Amino acid sequence: MARTADPHRRGELLDQIIDYLAEHGLSTLSMRPLAQHLGKSTRVLTHHFADKEELLSATMERLDERHRDWLRGLPGWSGSDSVGTIIRRTWDWQTREDNQPIARLIHEIEGLAVAGKLAGHVPRLLSDRSEFVAGLLRERGVPEPEATRISTLTNSAYTGLQIDFLTTGERERVEAALDRLCALVDEWVAAC
Repeated sequence: MARTADPHRRGELLDQIIDYLAEHGLSTLSMRPLAQHLGKSTRVLTHHFADKEELLSATMERLDERHRDWLRGLPGWSGSDSVGTIIRRTWDWQTREDNQPIARLIHEIEGLAVAGKLAGHVPRLLSDRSEFVAGLLRERGVPEPEATRISTLTNSAYTGLQIDFLTTGERERVEAALDRLCALVDEWVAAC
């Protein structure tokens, strides 16, 4: 009789898989090299995930969960800090050298989703991003539908700035634009 997969062990395995993908990328994911890198057999992976599709889906859900938990844990998220301040804290954390691989992985996922290569696997990390930030805006008193509009614009600008920085490495120029974005968001929130 087959043993039931341990949910705690599965979570640990997913975190290791995310770390692997941050280092190696998602587009060339294959079960055998992944298992070798983790020091496991492919049987261990198939014990927890029926196939590569299930592994991919679970990994993206776990990445989304980790990202949202981290954002909610930011100082000021549940307090009175301005949205612009939270955006800047998010930027400072995501663009630290040791966190850039995860940022690159998220942008790789976005690119693969745009190319139609992740059909059925686009995580909430991408599809519900605007709603996630709109919730923060609503907590700060921004009514609907303005919260959704501001969130959509802010997320799009932030993503573009982060891709610009990761591509060019021009921190000073890009962060000057980010600071302007943060100020604009705070102006929009204050106007509501």
